[in-house]
Amino acid sequence: MFARLHGFEGGLLNEFRRMEHEMDKLFSAGVLPNAICSVARDSYPPINIGTTSTQVDLYLFVAGVDPESLDISIHDSQLTVDGERQKSKDNKVNYFRNERYDGAFHKVVKLPDDVDADKVEASYRNGVLHIVVQRRESSKLRQITVQ
Repeated sequence: MFARLHGFEGGLLNEFRRMEHEMDKLFSAGVLPNAICSVARDSYPPINIGTTSTQVDLYLFVAGVDPESLDISIHDSQLTVDGERQKSKDNKVNYFRNERYDGAFHKVVKLPDDVDADKVEASYRNGVLHIVVQRRESSKLRQITVQ
């Protein structure tokens, strides 16, 4: 239905992604193969999110980032993670392809409305930041017996 409204099959954002992919192919066909690669603005760090009835688990893959420098905050069911991966210092190497993200990042994730912002824990191990956000007790399923 919406494709007829704006003329793009799959939506306008999908059309922008297709055009971005075409530009990547165009620029990588030059002298240096894959010299210019675009990375979606919100694609780093990659994230996995899982939920249970009691908590929300977020896994951010931030290898090479100092865990002490990460800034994690939660407000109105929005989790924000800010950090930076330091740029590599090797000036002797002339890269023709560089897929590793370096620099500052800002990740915002909308969480379910029933999370408890006062019950958040974060741990860092082997390059993975694990954030656990507990759900509120009042939102848990309660069985009611009919009398």
